Amino acid sequence: MNDPGERVSTLGPDEMQISLAGVDQFALLGPEDRNLRLLEARLDGTVTVRGERMVLKGPQEELGKLGHVVLKLIDLLERERELDPVSVTYVIEQQFSSEDGPDSGPETGSGETLYYATGTRRAIRAKTAGQQAYVDAIRDHDVVFSIGPAGTGKTYLAVVLAMDYLKRGLVERIVLVRPAVEAGEQLGFLPGDMQEKIDPYLRPLYDALSDTIGPSRIQRYMTGGVIEAAPLAYMRGRTLNNAFVILDEAQNTTLGQMKMFLTRLGHHSKSVITGDVTQIDLDGGRRSGLVCARDILGRTEGIAFVTLTREDVVRHPLVKRIVEAFRVAEERENGAGKR
Repeated sequence: MNDPGERVSTLGPDEMQISLAGVDQFALLGPEDRNLRLLEARLDGTVTVRGERMVLKGPQEELGKLGHVVLKLIDLLERERELDPVSVTYVIEQQFSSEDGPDSGPETGSGETLYYATGTRRAIRAKTAGQQAYVDAIRDHDVVFSIGPAGTGKTYLAVVLAMDYLKRGLVERIVLVRPAVEAGEQLGFLPGDMQEKIDPYLRPLYDALSDTIGPSRIQRYMTGGVIEAAPLAYMRGRTLNNAFVILDEAQNTTLGQMKMFLTRLGHHSKSVITGDVTQIDLDGGRRSGLVCARDILGRTEGIAFVTLTREDVVRHPLVKRIVEAFRVAEERENGAGKR
């Protein structure tokens, strides 16, 4: 059953049937039918499974969209062999937010595989149109700024592409950098030796690497100098050739630090700078280097700026709502301050 249309049959004006022949129903419906509940919550009707058939009952205008969601999920499941609530929720929201019908817009997770995660062999892909634009920008530019809220995959996708470039021999090493500033804390006030001091700041980068290549390979690569992780201050005076360099949490750089980092770029290298301008921890009224760079370099040839939004959030579905709630609250506060 290669043609998705062969799975669908109309039983009446308000009823549709989708064949689940050959589909792993447990993976499609989720543990305790969680994915099924997500589908049913979006339809003013019912979604039931009878043997190898899924039956949808509800308003005709909703049936087409939800039917298309199910077909997308089956296709995604056949390619990735697993579904999570984040992916299911995004496919649903993408389809129901479309004003042009069920076939509009890019398919979620339909881009080419960026990398196969070690161990699970899970195919890692861009999951949203914004993420795909981010991936394309990295491939087409040597310096890319990615600005957006938490959960949009800014750091994760940069790490995945860095590993892909390393695997294909396009770079010789990966350099992971973060400013050592978190809510006003300074390295010197933290306990332990220097490595113990910087580890908490680099943990998100380690987590992305661990998910991609596994903890054991991280240690091997770091011991061999293939992967380096260091605070931003350690970059001064260096030239980074044949490297894929990622500066994470760049909203916490000063203008001087940002200029210093950008001028480290050597031959055959690529830099990706990520940050969330709504979470700046600099004190003393200092302007964020990320904000300044956007103003200064926004039209510089060879540099790309990609803005991700709440529509690109691919963590737990609640993260998207949290981001939106804070955005509304901040706009309300700013509006009150101007009066």
